[in-house]
Parts: sequence; structure tokens; C-alpha cells
Amino acid sequence: MATPRKKLNLYDLDLPQLEALLADWKQPRYRADQLWEWLYVRLATDFEQLTTLPKSLRERLAAETTLYVPPVLAQQESLDGETRKDLLQMADGEQVEVVLMRYINRRSACLSTQVGCALKCSFCATGQMGFVRDLTSGEIVTQALHFQRELAAQGQRLSNVVLMGMGEPLLNYKNTLAAIRRLIHPQGFQMGQRRITLSTSGIVPGIYRLADEGLQVNLAVSLHAAMDDLRSELIPINRRYPLDALFKALYVYLAKTNRRVTFEWVMIDGVNDTLQQAEALAARLAGMLAHVNLIPLNPSTGYKGQPSAPERIAAFTAVLDRHHIPYSVRLRRGIDIRAGCGQLRRTS
Repeated sequence: MATPRKKLNLYDLDLPQLEALLADWKQPRYRADQLWEWLYVRLATDFEQLTTLPKSLRERLAAETTLYVPPVLAQQESLDGETRKDLLQMADGEQVEVVLMRYINRRSACLSTQVGCALKCSFCATGQMGFVRDLTSGEIVTQALHFQRELAAQGQRLSNVVLMGMGEPLLNYKNTLAAIRRLIHPQGFQMGQRRITLSTSGIVPGIYRLADEGLQVNLAVSLHAAMDDLRSELIPINRRYPLDALFKALYVYLAKTNRRVTFEWVMIDGVNDTLQQAEALAARLAGMLAHVNLIPLNPSTGYKGQPSAPERIAAFTAVLDRHHIPYSVRLRRGIDIRAGCGQLRRTS
């Protein structure tokens, strides 16, 4: 018995690919623009909604393609009502966690790029679950659409996207970049490039590639230590791409993009919040177009570390102040629902 052919997910196609598909079906060129608008502006969830398309085309699309809208398997909202975590199911049954963060003037979504993660960072719940597979570009984009549909119904709009959820974006480079280009497309979702932040643990080849993309997105680097021995303990990929190699790539990125690099630094009590680490960090960033986000550790199953005490954070930041290194101490969001940085992990 023949295996049924898997339907093509329209969210996996960019506009030229959509044009090519409809051209093969002998449709006029403008049909692709109409369909694109339904996908990313009107946020359709069903082919019957595509009323500007002829019925025969809607029927063929329904027969041969899919508008996959991931169902929500579980949902948790923080006590303050400012953060929500949703567990979404992909078409093959795999699950990812995504987060919506509400601020006074913006709505930000934290999106996943992989199911699980291969990097095994010691304090990260996603790394502890291991790597399952890459998400397709469409599966990344539909996470943003998931929140945008809800916000649009409230007269609001998703204003920011951070690729800081499950997975390492630069290890799923092709699909991550395709998703970004879909989100910033001027005829589609129309998100400003500078409202998108990509976070990496330091995949050096990916940083070099990103420098040549001609994009104005924000780059964040999960640093967490400024000496190789400690960073390799916290982030094992540092053994392959140590700090000297990482910063060499970042200076090339800066020269080509003139975009400030943000460094994420999870503050772990007695581990990386020492004055020695602060001095090493200041030396690394001296004269660099950079900003440091200091994030008190969020608890995760499988890691015994604790968040730095306020007095240790104060001592650490005093060193940065003395060396004129820009920094922020980030608020911890969604801790009560395990939606904070380093806490995302599918339930099964």
C-alpha cells in the first residue's frame, strides 16, 4: 500500500517559492501575493478563509498543502500576568515551549529554533533534555503567528521577537535565517529588523556567516564566563570555539555590521560572579561596542547552582562601572511558571 504523500506546509515557503508553486499550477502571478497576504497579514488559519482566491484554487491548496497551526497542549501564566508560556505541538508530535512577555510599551515573543539542544550548557533545562531535531523555518515562524493572532484580536501587535527559546539558532542556520527574512518581509509580517534578537552560545562559523547577511537584527551572545576554563564547564561548546576565536569572530561581525553586541551573563552564586570574572569580562570588552545583560540564575531541574546574592551582583557591577562597561541587571520574568531564561523544556 502506497504511503500518502506528506502535504507541503505553506509556512515553509518564501514568496519566490510560493510564486513558483502557483506558477506550476498555471495561476497568475498576483495569486501568490494574495496568498502571502492571507498567511502573514490576515493571519488565516483555514483555506476557506481565503475568499479572494477562487474556490478551485482553495480546494487544490487544501488537497496538496497545509496551513499548519500548532495546537496548544498546555498553557501557564505567571502570577503577575506579564508572562505566559505555551507548549505547542508540531505536526509530527514533537513539542516546543514558547513565551509571550508583556511590557508597558511592547509585546515580545521568545521563540524556539530546535526541539531540544545539543550544547548541554550546565544550567539550561533545554540542554539537559538533549537534541531531538531542527525546526523548519515554517515551524519557527508559526510560533510568532501563534501569538500575533491572539494579540491582533485584542487590538495589539507582537512588537519584538527573541530567538532565545529552545535550541541554538546558529546550529539551525538556514531555517533560522529563512524565518527571520519571513518575519521582516515588507509585504508580510513587516517586523522591524532591529526588533529581532538572535541569541547564540558562540557558534563561531555562524557568526561569520551572519556578518555577511546584510541584516540589522540584534546579536546576543551567551557568555557567562570570561575565562576559558570556567566557560568550558558552563558551556561545553567553548572547547571547540574558545574565547579568543569567539571574540575574533565578533570583531569581524562588528566591523561589517556596526551593530552592538549584547552579552548574556547568568549570575550564579560563587561560580561566575567573582571579582576575578568581572575584571576578566571588563578586559574582554574594553573598547568594544557591547552591552552586558546580567541575569540572576533561574532555577532548573538538574543544576544545583543558585542565583547570585544582591551584594555579589553589586560588587560585580562595581567593577564594570569602574571600567565603564555598559550593563543592565535584568528582571527575572516568568520564574513561577518556569518560563525564564534557561528554563524551557518540553514536558515529555
